Amino acid sequence: MISRGDNFDELTCVAIRCQDNSSVEVRFRDRYSSDDYCVHYAVEVQAPGLSARLDGAVAWIGDASDRAPFLEKLVADFTGWEGERCWETNDRDLDVAAVFRSGGHIGLTWTLRPWRNAAGGWSASVTTQLETGGQMASLASDIRHFLEDRVG
Repeated sequence: MISRGDNFDELTCVAIRCQDNSSVEVRFRDRYSSDDYCVHYAVEVQAPGLSARLDGAVAWIGDASDRAPFLEKLVADFTGWEGERCWETNDRDLDVAAVFRSGGHIGLTWTLRPWRNAAGGWSASVTTQLETGGQMASLASDIRHFLEDRVG
């Protein structure tokens, strides 16, 4: 699920592949920071016939409402829940909707929506399915590490 730079401790990319169809993928990559308050990064989604990229997504350092805590809450609720749980960036250019599925799986629908207020804006979504146990725990940990590591 993860890619590392030359320094093993440097997490350069997090890739989430659908358990049912490995051609469906979400990648967090190209992280950079201009200050101690936030991290900017890109998100790419791919599926058969679809390739889309969102540049300039923002994660605020130490934000308890960010995506890592959202994913960690899904891991903690491994016995399941009713309905859909949602999370979105402050700019609403990336959102994730989680649905608990039978057999101990979670469906995560990742939607990119850059330029949402501009004429001609677009959106693209893919859904990945992961196991509630180890796969979700690994994803939550990798996302936290990716977003919180200090970058130069």
